[in-house]
Amino acid sequence: MSWKKLTEEDLARLREICAPERVFVNEDINEDYAHDELAEVRSFPEVLVEPLTTEEVAELMTYAYENNIPVTPRGAGTGLCGGAVPIHGGILLSTTKMNSIIEIDEANLTATVQPGILLMEFRDVVEERGLFYPPDPGEKSATIGGNIMTNAGGMRAVKYGVTRDYVLGLEVVLPTGRIIRTGGKIVKNSSGYSLHNLLIGSEGTLGIITEVILKLLPKPKKQISLLIPFENLNLAISTVPKIIQSKVIPTAIEFMQQDVILAAEEYLGKRFPDKSATAYLLLAFDGNSNEELESVYELVADIALVSGAQDVLIADSTERQELIWEARGAFLEALKAMSDMDEVDVVVPRDKIAEFVAYTNKLAEESEIRILSFGHAGDGNLHVYILRDDLPEQVWRPQMEQLMKKMYDHAKELGGQVSGEHGIGYAKRRYLEDSLGTVQIELMQGIKRAFDPKGILNPSKVI
Repeated sequence: MSWKKLTEEDLARLREICAPERVFVNEDINEDYAHDELAEVRSFPEVLVEPLTTEEVAELMTYAYENNIPVTPRGAGTGLCGGAVPIHGGILLSTTKMNSIIEIDEANLTATVQPGILLMEFRDVVEERGLFYPPDPGEKSATIGGNIMTNAGGMRAVKYGVTRDYVLGLEVVLPTGRIIRTGGKIVKNSSGYSLHNLLIGSEGTLGIITEVILKLLPKPKKQISLLIPFENLNLAISTVPKIIQSKVIPTAIEFMQQDVILAAEEYLGKRFPDKSATAYLLLAFDGNSNEELESVYELVADIALVSGAQDVLIADSTERQELIWEARGAFLEALKAMSDMDEVDVVVPRDKIAEFVAYTNKLAEESEIRILSFGHAGDGNLHVYILRDDLPEQVWRPQMEQLMKKMYDHAKELGGQVSGEHGIGYAKRRYLEDSLGTVQIELMQGIKRAFDPKGILNPSKVI
């Protein structure tokens, strides 16, 4: 595809639409805008624009579409697959200044927000009102719009589901500049094809979100966490189906290994409550009374001990829970501080997690490259990191890609998929067709053409 390079005339028009102080070029564009959180994919935009309203986004897209200029939407840039990196230059459209909470409707248990509001800011405002927004991705500084575009999951998905389950309505600017609205403050909808659900998880390739209606819940009154050490990961993972079969529904079930905990300790400068075991399960529960939680965690503790757990450590104070979950939330940053790396974000059936991790350990031994992992045992989503350490780039890069291919192939053999929650972006496209097959890829390409005939919106992403 041949894209137009921006001219002074184009820049002048963008300044008319957005105001000069929200249009940046050349050295005024911070280097951070050339990459995402993992920084494996890098490319600078020709111009960065920061619209404030739906109307500005629509004008920008209309102009870009008429002039064949590629546009890359971007939130906080916390992605890990290059999905918000402007591969073809053009316009980088940042939504971070569209960050208002428009309304919290307690009668309908909804919130209407702009896409640039940060998850952590939105969560705090909602919880001050005794309400609860369940999606809980590890990166709390991500924007709500970015969460929606990747259908972010997080640690509470085992009980509450993922972002898709809490998006009731969208206002979206299409690549042509036209504006559509899907859903609304309604609980159910059977009115034609679900364009609403198609847009969620589309990684900014079909439209740009400018307003969102989110579902809220009453905030649970009590929380408790259990940290359960095991002799090995296989024992830990094999305990998870037994917990699920007991009809208990934890808020979260995470698995972690000792080497990742040690990395987090060093990164945070804080001691983890226990680091003596090889593997751990970390579970959270919420409810409305201490009695309700006691009956649940006693049942789970009994199941874990019968299944070979070395102990069950109860975190019932706010301070102790925050310490444990802060460490879990710092795993990625801790590994990034150790080494350059790339990530495999596979999802497999819950009962295949231990088998998949054993496979990655075998690959690490054979290749003599460090591979570390942690993830969501409750929903089968693993985060596997291939570390460069002191290997030269020309050695690490091809070996890393070979290891990734082997892992994705093995995930497919186990009935899994390429990505559980981080999306495909630019970096994982080559693995998607192997996972889904030609027919599904062709259908996706047809959908992309229907929304974006010129292919100007976030080109070279996903498919």
